[in-house]
Amino acid sequence: MFTREQIILRRECEVTQIPSGIRSVLPAGITVKIMQSLGGSYTVVTEYGHMYRVDSKDAGLLGLAPQPQPPEPKTEKQEFSEQLVWEQLKTIYDPEIPVNVVDLGLIYSCAISPVEQEQYKIEVQMSMTAPGCGMGNVLKADVENKLARLPNVKEVRVDVVFDPPWHPGRMSETAKLQLGLDLDYSPAESALPIFPDRK
Repeated sequence: MFTREQIILRRECEVTQIPSGIRSVLPAGITVKIMQSLGGSYTVVTEYGHMYRVDSKDAGLLGLAPQPQPPEPKTEKQEFSEQLVWEQLKTIYDPEIPVNVVDLGLIYSCAISPVEQEQYKIEVQMSMTAPGCGMGNVLKADVENKLARLPNVKEVRVDVVFDPPWHPGRMSETAKLQLGLDLDYSPAESALPIFPDRK
């Protein structure tokens, strides 16, 4: 969802600053626009150009109904599988870029190992599009929380790493098309900033 309509916050709202990741509060009466609503949260921008993430539980403060959540995979009929893990990871989105973390190439590895009978441990290594991005802990928590909801998952460990550095060549073809990038974009071109406003 993207809207150019100005929305006035009905009450003060807890938010996460983007890209610093610092928790803060927007006061009642401030005007915002919704830039993105994916993965269970909203990215809004204020009249001063500052960007924030608003959790789905606070959708009412934007005058919206909470986003419908994807069906919970934790059902008796659904068995744990590697495919289920990857499907769940694809429900997590970068707050500045309308692409999920898998297609964006932020998931470097995902190892699944049994820890006891029909119980599993998931270990994920992921990166950020920029080393100084303060949203690392926010996205890490998103991954931990969503994977922990899967059936038969006993433990989830997520590490944010920056070696090797992320580059646009890691993105899937779907992501490149969505962002209007050349499909032949190579790691050698990664010296050119794809997201120049990121610090």
